[in-house]
Amino acid sequence: MTGSLFNFAAEPVAAKADMFTALGIDWQMLIFQGLAFLVLVWILAKFVFPPLLKAVDDRQAVIEEGTKAAVEAEKKAESAEAKIEATLKKARLEAADIVTTAKNEATAAIEKAETQAKARAERIVSEAHEDISKEVLAARTTLKKDTLKFVKQAAEAASGHVADDKFDAALVKKSIQETSS
Repeated sequence: MTGSLFNFAAEPVAAKADMFTALGIDWQMLIFQGLAFLVLVWILAKFVFPPLLKAVDDRQAVIEEGTKAAVEAEKKAESAEAKIEATLKKARLEAADIVTTAKNEATAAIEKAETQAKARAERIVSEAHEDISKEVLAARTTLKKDTLKFVKQAAEAASGHVADDKFDAALVKKSIQETSS
């Protein structure tokens, strides 16, 4: 029985060996190639794939850094542009203020000059009036003296004698009253 049991177990192995042989597969060679494949995978995993994966990771990190740097540069550019725009706006406002101040100062200077010119003109006119008044007063005084002199001469000629001061004063007074009326 034992012989038949071994025969039974040997038959499937022989049938399997015949099957691999029928397909043209050498099972010893298949095992050797499987072991060689596993050794090759282990060598690739140990020595080839880590540097390749590291290079890929490094390249990806460089790309991500470049992207971050580009985003930051864009943000900085936008910030700088906003600052420039704010500075220009402030400069425009300051320029407008300066122009307004200059116009106000020019207007004030013109008004001051006009006021000074007006005051000077009024002073000149006032001085001219005073001069004219003085000259009129001087002319009146001279005219009065000349009139008294002529009246005195006329009285001397009419009366035939030299009049004294009392007579002159009365005569002059009478002549002035007659000319005034």
